[in-house]
Amino acid sequence: MKFFALRFLGIGLMLISLNGCDSVGGNYVPVSGTVTMNGQPLANVQVTFQPMSTGKGGDAGGVGSFAMTDAQGRYTLEASTPTPRKGAYVGKHKVRIATPPNKLQGNSDSDAAHGSSAAMKDPIPARYNTETTLEFEVPKGGTDKADFALTTP
Repeated sequence: MKFFALRFLGIGLMLISLNGCDSVGGNYVPVSGTVTMNGQPLANVQVTFQPMSTGKGGDAGGVGSFAMTDAQGRYTLEASTPTPRKGAYVGKHKVRIATPPNKLQGNSDSDAAHGSSAAMKDPIPARYNTETTLEFEVPKGGTDKADFALTTP
């Protein structure tokens, strides 16, 4: 009887550990797409996907994914996991698209030293990054159609 109890406990612990691994390692699927601005490919910008909570629409606090667009505005997400893995977590995400700080126009030592606001001005409207309204549902099978057509006023 004691052997049976120990065996049952061992199987239970193994299942718990496998379930914990799934939350970090599982449910990631390939995600790629294109970003355009006013109909033109948007090159060399950051694309980030952050899982959203199901109730209030805020960040779920899970592991997000990121990518940089190429010259044609194409990107392929990679999860920010300890061991890099392609894709994004299945489910609803808040999406942010922004120019990396080192690529901002006017971002020079001279501008920063003089407190110029041009040093931090992103040509991508805030509604796509710091105040994003973009969301995307990552399907169970992944997608290569996570496309975003941005516009400026």
